[in-house]
Amino acid sequence: MDHHRSERLADLAQSDIRRMTRECDAVNGINLGQGICQLPTPEPVARGAIEAIQRGDAIYSYPEGILPLREAIAGKLARENGISADPIEEIVVTSGASGAYTAALHALFDPGDGILLFEPYYGYHRNAAVLAGLIPQVAQLEGPSAMVTRELLEASIDERTRAVIVCTPANPSGKMWVRGELEVLADVAREHDLIVLTDEIYECITYDGAEHISPATVSDLKDRTVTIMGLSKTFSITGWRLGYAVAPPHWARAMSVVHDLFYICAPTPLQHGVTAGFSLPQAFYEEMRAEYSRKREVLCEALSSVGLEPIWPQGAYYVLADMKKLGEPTAAGACMELLKRVGVASVPGTAFFDSEVGEKCARFCFALSEELVTQAAQQLRSL
Repeated sequence: MDHHRSERLADLAQSDIRRMTRECDAVNGINLGQGICQLPTPEPVARGAIEAIQRGDAIYSYPEGILPLREAIAGKLARENGISADPIEEIVVTSGASGAYTAALHALFDPGDGILLFEPYYGYHRNAAVLAGLIPQVAQLEGPSAMVTRELLEASIDERTRAVIVCTPANPSGKMWVRGELEVLADVAREHDLIVLTDEIYECITYDGAEHISPATVSDLKDRTVTIMGLSKTFSITGWRLGYAVAPPHWARAMSVVHDLFYICAPTPLQHGVTAGFSLPQAFYEEMRAEYSRKREVLCEALSSVGLEPIWPQGAYYVLADMKKLGEPTAAGACMELLKRVGVASVPGTAFFDSEVGEKCARFCFALSEELVTQAAQQLRSL
């Protein structure tokens, strides 16, 4: 019966992110691999969910989410992102940002369509597209934070290409797209009639004054963009599985149909909880950025001190580091060697690259408590 398996799964396996979490748990190490965001949930968010449960708000919501949450999202989009969105027609609350991405893939594209990613890419973006029958097309940047140019875009697309994925701030590199790059993308997308899918889940986690720009606010991109955002990272609720998408009305309706078929709806009481989170003061976000900035410094300095040279991220909470010093021929071997020697888990770079560059690096995550990140840094320095 082994042959009864979808051909779309032929080249897919459980991600290295999940695998390294299991390896780390087996030796009781410190997991700097998976972006589990092990921080306290804001009290108003937790209380809002608990009160909803106590009220018995446990039935299905609409597939597109409860209206108070969509209204709160619309207010945030206008206030923080410069995006005007109708909460009834243009916003879909989803089972995580990954649920929004899945809904977009199945609602807007057909098997055989090409979708352009930028290397290093988030592996789920690639593999979920494969599972939906799309063809990944990978543009190789000259470096993880290099600029996206018209020449690169034009050389990376062909007659199959229907979409471009923009992840900003990016997982795993921390790259943030600047306005000039997005203006170039707008020109190319218009000329080739491309849809732009964004992943902006790390929008609130930025460093050194870097400005997050939502692609939908640049040029005429809004009419061809699905803006995907999430609440897992901002409110430290990765297991709640709540995200949202903003899209033109006809696309949003199609995505709502797909979301209904795959997920029915996002968890109803948790939707009430995160609605309360949109009233958090600006000081919450400033404190969060300051805390992540401290942890970025602790981890990057520790990696640099032992010759695992890091690329300091502009945003998000990941660091790509050079693993060649460990002398292993593969990134997977280097990560296992590091785990064995100092008890710190990372993710092989091959999870994020098609090219051989992935065999030389690994991704580290600093979304743990400051105490654990400091402990991990001390163990790394023992290398």
